[in-house]
Amino acid sequence: MRVRSVLLGLGSLIVGNALLRLLLVISRVDLCGIFQRVRSVDTLSFVDLSLLVGVNIYLSTQKWQIMDRVLRHRTDPELPAFTAFAVTSAGNLLGQFLPVQLSMVVARTLGTWTRGRALRRGTVGTLIEQGFDVLTICFLMMASAGTRLLRGDAALWFLLAILAALLALGPVGAMAGWLRRVRIDPVISPHKRLDRLKRSLLQLQESGLLEASVARRLMALSFARFGVLVLMAGQITTAIRADVPVWHLAAAMPFVVFSNAVAITPGGLGITELTYAAALNLFGTPVATGAAWALANRFLVIAATFAVAIPAIGLFFALCLWHRARNASGKIAASQQES
Repeated sequence: MRVRSVLLGLGSLIVGNALLRLLLVISRVDLCGIFQRVRSVDTLSFVDLSLLVGVNIYLSTQKWQIMDRVLRHRTDPELPAFTAFAVTSAGNLLGQFLPVQLSMVVARTLGTWTRGRALRRGTVGTLIEQGFDVLTICFLMMASAGTRLLRGDAALWFLLAILAALLALGPVGAMAGWLRRVRIDPVISPHKRLDRLKRSLLQLQESGLLEASVARRLMALSFARFGVLVLMAGQITTAIRADVPVWHLAAAMPFVVFSNAVAITPGGLGITELTYAAALNLFGTPVATGAAWALANRFLVIAATFAVAIPAIGLFFALCLWHRARNASGKIAASQQES
């Protein structure tokens, strides 16, 4: 099993590198020139980008904490806000080098390992909250596709995106409320599949996941995360002085995020850059410009993620060691008093 995992990892890395080389050949972009543009980014621009990365991680943490409050058992300890942020930061950092859909699940499952029901709180909670991100992207993809088909501009895309958001927020809450009110016969049926479906729906109704307010909050936070991603893209454009309109980035972003969600390469390597170049070209950005921006985006986002995640993870471990040392000293003092 380990050999197979290593081979799959190497294979995905080879595929990612091959896709990057293909992009460089197609676009004829000078990689050394991109490095120069990345290195010339001023400190203030990089700090602004890092702050936006931190906000994005914070919003993801908020979504996970909403799910955790619903999924955790009343006897399980509550996950502190900073712990949740540090664990999500670690997952975001791993996502730069592992398949995105795997990294956050691994980080959060390990992060809740000693807090009871790690698979339920870390794995299931992450998969559900990220499912809302994918659902959000699907609605926004319709806005981008409509803009392209109608050959519209920035105004049309923003109008369709707002309509998509309203369309998503309404039915999602209504559907959740309807599923919560549906009466399910608890009697065991002779059909095993139907019986499993009944039990799953009953567990959902009892868990609180189908609260309309919960669904709407998760969806609203997913749209907010998308807005932060667009701001990050705009900040990178300003930092490297690229000639890419922000609305092109916003319209291309849904296709990129969706491709990233299904990508098997480490951090979506190659797939993300190719999708950016192709999607930006659909809205009028030349392939070479889009490819250069996508490659610069890769380097800067990795650097900004390190800038946010490493201090958060370091502080988290420092606090864990401090609490452990304080508990140990308290036990020693108590034993000395007893003696």
